[in-house]
Amino acid sequence: MVFSSVIFLCFFLPVVFLLHRVLPGIRLKNAVLTVASLLFYGYGEPVFVFYLICLVFLHYLAGKAARKKGHFPKPLFVALLILDIITLFAFKYVGFFVESVNAVLGLTIPVPQIALPIGISFFTFQIMSYAIDAYRDEKLIQDNFFDLLLYISFFPQLIAGPIVRYSDIAVQLRARSAPPEQVADGFRRFIVGLAKKVLISNTMAVTADALFSQVDAGLSMPEAWLASLSYGLQIYYDFSGYSDMAIGMGKMFGFHFLENFNYPYAATSVADFWRRWHISLTTWFREYVYIPLGGNRKGMPRTLLNIFIVFLLTGIWHGANTTFIVWGLYYAVFMIAERLGAIPVKKIKCKPLLWLYTMFIVFTGFIIFRADSLSDAWVVLRALFSFSDLSRTGFAGALSQVDGYFVFILVIAVVCSFPVAKKIWAKLSNRPAAAPLSYVASALLLALCMLFLITDSYNPFIYFNF
Repeated sequence: MVFSSVIFLCFFLPVVFLLHRVLPGIRLKNAVLTVASLLFYGYGEPVFVFYLICLVFLHYLAGKAARKKGHFPKPLFVALLILDIITLFAFKYVGFFVESVNAVLGLTIPVPQIALPIGISFFTFQIMSYAIDAYRDEKLIQDNFFDLLLYISFFPQLIAGPIVRYSDIAVQLRARSAPPEQVADGFRRFIVGLAKKVLISNTMAVTADALFSQVDAGLSMPEAWLASLSYGLQIYYDFSGYSDMAIGMGKMFGFHFLENFNYPYAATSVADFWRRWHISLTTWFREYVYIPLGGNRKGMPRTLLNIFIVFLLTGIWHGANTTFIVWGLYYAVFMIAERLGAIPVKKIKCKPLLWLYTMFIVFTGFIIFRADSLSDAWVVLRALFSFSDLSRTGFAGALSQVDGYFVFILVIAVVCSFPVAKKIWAKLSNRPAAAPLSYVASALLLALCMLFLITDSYNPFIYFNF
């Protein structure tokens, strides 16, 4: 990952950007981006790049057939959705399904070992978005196969999102511009995302991984809370960092992607958290699942059922493990409780209290999300409330996992989880020296990230697995 990251930053991205910049016409620009995207994906997935191309081609042919008829026939649309769901299930869930059947029925069916294409959940949801949007509005049917391929394979957000709905980008595939101010803003956004990932997330990951690897030996209460905090910050800065990089690179090439995070750790309810966290996924489920099921238009029982279905699917989307399913249902319970008023978040006026409640739910939930199994999750959850472990030995175990640098990064991570820097920059951005200083700061931050990438081999991307 380090070698490929350095190559990407020093060679791949600059070359693609310069070619895109100098070539005339949108067709040539799109061609460069399409070839670059396929090379990018093929570098890590040389076989599955052909699967990606074939999947896009089938949807292109379906759209072409629908164009001749003047509308998208429902049987054809349903067939595309079934194809997408079956292929996603075959790659991602069939092994888990067979294991579950064996466990429940006591069978010994051989479990197929199927390699998982990187980012399959992201690009499958995008191709489904195309099918749904084209079915709803035949004007959105794509006549150019390579433009459709670019939409699905665009390298900034191909393997870890954000999920881009086709209706949001259809026009940009045919006409877009990237003035110097936008390119500069995109470059700065990219560097901020890179710093989030390399400097903050990776630091939190070392401590989180070390503590979760000790689950079998047991954790003290301080160690359990440190594991929860460090992983919660790791996953936020990992995924929001990658989203920032994708949005920044998109701007550099003239694309405008919707925001994927909006300071979720400033949320004051579980519903508020999900309006701020992984916005592209929650938007996808709202537009393509929740609203078509009836949303909140068919009475409270139906609304609660729809919420349950959405969060069950959210858990399943994240991976083939009972931990993800339970994590999704965990949030369904709290979302339903807030909707019914059983947890009266609208009546409580004390925002600090609401914030504490929300963060308790979120960071406790991340233990379920991170654990390798439900039994491991239970060990850590039980340790969270093991007050008998509040001894010198328990604190010593937690302190052994941190050092001065970790504490320094932890403080930065916590502060930057709130819109403090955003508000400060809003006040300073109009000053004459603001722009030059931002370029200097960006250059220094980029140099620091490069230094860390070259010298440190630990650089995991959590959401590559989804």
